[in-house]
Amino acid sequence: MYDLSDRLVFITGASSGIGAACAEAFARAGARLLLCARRTERLTAVADRLRRAHDADVYTLTLDVRDDDAVQEAYAGLPPAWQAIDVLVNNAGLSRGLEPAYANTTDQIDTMVDTNVKGLLYVTRAVVPGMVERGRGHVINIGSTAGHGVYPGGTVYCATKHAVGAITRGLKQDLHGTPLRVSTVDPGLVETEFSLVRFDGDAERADAVYDTTDPLTPADVADAVRWCASRPPHVNIQEIILMPTAQSSPSMIDRDDDAG
Repeated sequence: MYDLSDRLVFITGASSGIGAACAEAFARAGARLLLCARRTERLTAVADRLRRAHDADVYTLTLDVRDDDAVQEAYAGLPPAWQAIDVLVNNAGLSRGLEPAYANTTDQIDTMVDTNVKGLLYVTRAVVPGMVERGRGHVINIGSTAGHGVYPGGTVYCATKHAVGAITRGLKQDLHGTPLRVSTVDPGLVETEFSLVRFDGDAERADAVYDTTDPLTPADVADAVRWCASRPPHVNIQEIILMPTAQSSPSMIDRDDDAG
């Protein structure tokens, strides 16, 4: 088992949901945490809670991963003690809308592609060269079961998560011959703010996604991410797909009016 204590873990989209849960899981393991998100107040609250609960060493960055210049400048401007990243968790991601692909707005398309694909690549491009130079590092991308299938109304989102899978496999090949590891953790239905964002803040519609089934929690996904990172250095977990027991494919979810 790989000792994560004092390892530097960089998590994007760390202000809520899976990102915040990953921060919690790595803090419990004794890691140092470099956390970024767009929402400064929420990010600060996460960092403060981890410091109180785990005496965690945390550095925060207010950052939109869609802005390549900002990503490169933020990384280059880190204090030297916070630049030698051991584990990168590319978590920032979202979905917008549930319309057919031909009805998606330009803003919806750009937001999903720019965040889920280009943002992941921008952060990877900033961090991985240093890992190669140091001869150690692990990139863990948060994908989705949507990257293993498609469903009506999710065409663009599914395409972006298929891209995450391709990037993960390709990056591992690009790093062939180095000791760096690359993994993807692909969850199914997880109860987070994901649906609230997808439906532009419509809480009633978002709640309906989860209230007749038993979804995963962010902690379930974070546990898988931490497990990936804690394998011995000669072990690379290429891919983990995890779904709630009630789910059998991206679009097949058992619904029970008594659940929730």
